[in-house]
Amino acid sequence: MALLQLRRASSCRNSFLFLLRSSTSFTEARSFTTTTALFSPHLLSNSVSQKLPSATLPSFDFLKQSRRGFAKGKNKSKDDSAGGTVEFVDIGPTVKATTTSQMDAAIVALSRELQKLRTGRASAGMLDHIIVETDGVKLPLNRLAVVSVMDAKTLSVNPYDPNTLKQLENSIVSSPLGLNPQRDGDRLIAAIPPLTKEHTQAMCKVVAKSCEDCRQSIRRARQKAMDTVKKAGSSFPKDEAKKLEKEIEEMTKKFVKSAEDMCNKKEKEIKTG
Repeated sequence: MALLQLRRASSCRNSFLFLLRSSTSFTEARSFTTTTALFSPHLLSNSVSQKLPSATLPSFDFLKQSRRGFAKGKNKSKDDSAGGTVEFVDIGPTVKATTTSQMDAAIVALSRELQKLRTGRASAGMLDHIIVETDGVKLPLNRLAVVSVMDAKTLSVNPYDPNTLKQLENSIVSSPLGLNPQRDGDRLIAAIPPLTKEHTQAMCKVVAKSCEDCRQSIRRARQKAMDTVKKAGSSFPKDEAKKLEKEIEEMTKKFVKSAEDMCNKKEKEIKTG
């Protein structure tokens, strides 16, 4: 019986040492030697145990509270990891700006292609795509000369440097426009000949192909925007995603219509001469 009491006393002593190391409040109240002696086997008689101060009891409450707090904290971490909040990112402005820029670029490219096509009327921009080589350097014609419209059937080419007049003339003649400019002092005069039926049909086919190329570019921009919205996934609200997709569709229709209107206008100019 005495051996059993001794083991129990030793167990209580070890438990108290653990509490003493875990709680900072007891380090200030009691010294290690005093608390050790307090739970020694020789002081476990009823007379001595009655003298134990009541201040030692809260340590066991501290153990219970610590265990409860640890359990609560553990459950809380599981809840946080399972149901963590997702931060939504508004990608709408960026997607719309990027898509608009790409579709605008397609319209600009179409406009440049249409300017290269000759109609029966004179246009100042119809010579811009011609490349002129002078002193071993290749430059667009509009960097070397000013092109102006004298009348509906005549263009005037005024070079910045009169020494480049010969190079300008050769470049215009060798272009697919079918023009034969004549020298007039320090400038060139280019008469616009009427289009033949075969030439008109060929130009209309080029317009149709340019229009289709522009449509494809616009649709590629649309597809990229849609893919970006889908990749956003749960980080972008579904209602906002549907709204953005609808805006992209409307934007696509708007730019496609603009391209078709430009091509129809150019085709009309070609046919009417």
